[in-house]
Amino acid sequence: MRAASVGFQCPACVAEGTRGVREARTTFGGRLTDGTARVTYALIGLNVLVFLAGLVLGEGELRRSFGNVAGPAVFEPGGAPAGVAVGEYYRLLTATFLHAGVLHLALNMLALSVLGPPLEQALGRSRFLALYLLAALGGSVTAFVLAEGFTLSVGASGAIFGLFGAYYVVVRRMGGSTSSIVGLLAVNLVITFALPFIDWRAHLGGLVTGGLVAAALAYAPRGPQRTLVQAVACAALLVLLVAVTAARRSALLP
Repeated sequence: MRAASVGFQCPACVAEGTRGVREARTTFGGRLTDGTARVTYALIGLNVLVFLAGLVLGEGELRRSFGNVAGPAVFEPGGAPAGVAVGEYYRLLTATFLHAGVLHLALNMLALSVLGPPLEQALGRSRFLALYLLAALGGSVTAFVLAEGFTLSVGASGAIFGLFGAYYVVVRRMGGSTSSIVGLLAVNLVITFALPFIDWRAHLGGLVTGGLVAAALAYAPRGPQRTLVQAVACAALLVLLVAVTAARRSALLP
């Protein structure tokens, strides 16, 4: 029995009474949360743990084993393709949890801690996680496809730029002001192209992918099919990224 304001109720009666009550949802169809950005903090924790593992195992070794080897490039004599080009597709995702130093990690995690919570609250946890992972993958795939020579690309920056794009789309959809995010994004794009050691391909790829995912989530028509439409759109984008990667790999192989 369950305690009620007056007396007790049986569990079956409570279940029957709440069966017709609609579950509260976020603006874009996600489940309402208690306000704690658990996915954001879990992603930050995972990035930090991977960095600490690199300190123990050797940062260089970790990047060589799990970084995104983009372009027709090579660890081997003679210019033979390596990494993703020879089927190590896991690098496209594992590379996004690696960082090239404390400052690199700190800047990305700071941006994630600022952009993540409001997006997670607006979208819901599962949709936010899908957004982050697809943006990260989109950045890696773009780096792999567009790199002309050997490039060892690492970092969560592609995913972070995806959050920039998603934040713009979500705020605009909700009728808010986008001036602050546009200014911040402009500064980051200037830095992206001004510093030669930054992989601009991953940044732009993540930005475009994050914007597309957010548009699919934010502009899906309301109704009982909204979740299905959002899921199909995200799946279609994933298939496109896989197809582009496969095409690039085929072009690189002799």
